[in-house]
Amino acid sequence: MSDYIVSLEHTGIDDIDRVGGKNASLGEMIRHLSAAHVRVPGGFATTAQAFRDFLAQNGLDARIEQRLSGLDTGDVTALAAAGREIRGWIVDTPLHAPLEEAIATAYQEMAANAPAGFSVAVRSSATAEDLPQASFAGQQETFLNVRGLEEVRRRIKEVFASLFNDRAISYRVHHGFEHEKVALSAGVQRMVRSDIGASGVLFTLDTESGFRDVVFITASYGLGELVVQGAVNPDEFYVYKPALAAGRPAILRRNLGSKHVRMNYADDAAADHGVITRDVDEADRRRFCLSDEDVTELARLAMAIEAHYGRPMDVEWAKDGLDGKLYVVQARPETVQSRSGQIIERYTLAKRGTVLVEGRSIGQKIGSGVARVITDISEMAKLNEGDVLVTDMTDPDWEPVMKRAAAIVTNRGGRTCHAAIIARELGVPAVVGCGTATELIADGAPVTVSCAEGDTGYIYETLLPFERREIELNAMPPLPVKIMMNVGNPDRAFAFSNLPNKGVGLARLEFIINRMIGIHPRALVDYAKLSRDLQETIEPLIAAYSSPREFFVARLAEGISTIAAAFNPHPVIVRLSDFKSNEYANLIAGSVYEPEEENPMLGFRGASRYIAENFRPCFEMECEALKRVRDEMGLTNVEVMVPFVRTPDEARQVIDLLKSCGLERGKNGLRVIMMCELPSNALLAEDFLQYFDGFSIGSNDLTQLTLGLDRDSGLVAHLFDERNPAVKALMARAIDACRAAGKYIGICGQGPSDHEDLAAWLLERGIESISLNPDTVVETWIDLAGRHG
Repeated sequence: MSDYIVSLEHTGIDDIDRVGGKNASLGEMIRHLSAAHVRVPGGFATTAQAFRDFLAQNGLDARIEQRLSGLDTGDVTALAAAGREIRGWIVDTPLHAPLEEAIATAYQEMAANAPAGFSVAVRSSATAEDLPQASFAGQQETFLNVRGLEEVRRRIKEVFASLFNDRAISYRVHHGFEHEKVALSAGVQRMVRSDIGASGVLFTLDTESGFRDVVFITASYGLGELVVQGAVNPDEFYVYKPALAAGRPAILRRNLGSKHVRMNYADDAAADHGVITRDVDEADRRRFCLSDEDVTELARLAMAIEAHYGRPMDVEWAKDGLDGKLYVVQARPETVQSRSGQIIERYTLAKRGTVLVEGRSIGQKIGSGVARVITDISEMAKLNEGDVLVTDMTDPDWEPVMKRAAAIVTNRGGRTCHAAIIARELGVPAVVGCGTATELIADGAPVTVSCAEGDTGYIYETLLPFERREIELNAMPPLPVKIMMNVGNPDRAFAFSNLPNKGVGLARLEFIINRMIGIHPRALVDYAKLSRDLQETIEPLIAAYSSPREFFVARLAEGISTIAAAFNPHPVIVRLSDFKSNEYANLIAGSVYEPEEENPMLGFRGASRYIAENFRPCFEMECEALKRVRDEMGLTNVEVMVPFVRTPDEARQVIDLLKSCGLERGKNGLRVIMMCELPSNALLAEDFLQYFDGFSIGSNDLTQLTLGLDRDSGLVAHLFDERNPAVKALMARAIDACRAAGKYIGICGQGPSDHEDLAAWLLERGIESISLNPDTVVETWIDLAGRHG
């Protein structure tokens, strides 16, 4: 259009120096991804030349350079004073006439093709912004629901001024960008009516582990600023790229967020950035704000954008509440996990303590220090180097002080909020969305913040000891045995898959049922017959799903598929549920259905439970979840393992039952493995192997049942040793029988993780795989290689 204004559709990725990374990326997508059905709202951008000429008026640029010269950005008081003064200079300087006229022409052309009453977003786009080596996300201002030419001009000038926000000045200094070499472009873009729809952020990898085969989507009602700011806990979705590319159902996980507020248009567009926040109805909070079809379509758009740019991407999206369509409003390179190398850090607590509060973990580190509860940005000076920052939420103005924190804790926010993004960039552990952290954590109290225990982050009372290790993964020595892992927590599966491995030798369903479902399966089968009190307890938990049964099947399938996707194409051996009656009784409504047994360890569990008439409907739901993962999602690396099979006749009945539930051994490549954990299993190995494709030795139960001791009893715990000659004789018997039959033989018990000499003995005996706890994989691998070499 002119030296000062350019239409977004006439820009591209080569125009970063002219219109900044954000606007260049928007133009790139408009020009090159429309054919892939990536919708990007149109608009125009002011150029870097327009910004520089604006600052050149009356020597403003020289005054700014002089004011910033020698500024100590670590002095938050001095930083705030300098930023405030510079912004005042810019706001008080009128736009020069050529720029003012160019804006008017571009806006009038935009208005001619827009519906009456349309509004725009005015966003910043720095010439050093959104480059692969740095994330300037949120550094400058964004104004939404801007209406009318005069308001657009005013907001453009305020965007110019925001290049000198405290956080932007500090960030440039911290990352070595020279102030005078960074210019700003203001993007004026038609608003998507997500105020009456939904919006959020997505990444084309897992933000915590760097796992590349998923798209991670966050979503909430209304305009997306609340998701970015961390003012709302959004819904979360993981979509598996290979399944999506194959045209199969691809949603691995759905996590329901609280979504308690939404951002809408304000009646007065000139007031408070043109927007207001409103509470979300309770019924809407309890359901997902996106359909599965929307989630799948967003993932497809994400993959198209990633393919075009050739790198992992961070994308902001919006669903228009009027036309129901999905739009992309920003796309930039992901800048943290995509830089990760082949050295991984592992943090481990030496012991757990009293939990003060919990939330969503960001990263996988542990930090500790004195808690500083800060309720307002004006209190930032309270935070000393190495303190733990505890606050309601953060925004970009907090960045200068966040660098000092040993850890960050917030009441609000999800995994793509501001606090989470900056914590990842700084390498600081953070726990977000805690709800009441500022109330439950005392200012000045010593605390430990752990993000090393999965999806849930914990804030512990006092300073707890912890260990940090670096693991080099570049060159693991070869082994004559497959090293697999024991994985129960789907939240850690993506991270664990970064370790050297040949798959999962034991995926426990108990963790998924306990943490992701939490309700006795029979109560979901009999939901209509439950007491009203129990129904009222269960109803909020299942409200986002179409039925109680679907809640159980879908959640179980989500947990299984997440682990399976993380380790695909390596096998993932899923052990069917092995709760004892006392453990089932701890679930919601469990006491209604479970017997009271004197010794649950030897009671109603494993195969005996599956074939019991009163448990069969529950077992059928487990089978349906497994079938969904294998047959519909195509994750045929999932194999089935049956625990605690007392007799060959029980084995026959379980195999028949699996077949009747659609899990036929050998069909679609399905292997069915048996846990070899009873002395009878080893003694009658040949009889049991008629019904199974191999054994996985469960050394925990095999040891206690061989030696006749209760492993949970402190009185005899010193006698528990998997290396006892009687136990080893039975393990040797099982290994020999499987090898003679040409069938799989592995071990998934605790023994090899605790005793490297036992692992070496198993290798010598000819075991096919050893499944270890993830924290012992690298050390055991190296030890075995040394012994074997």
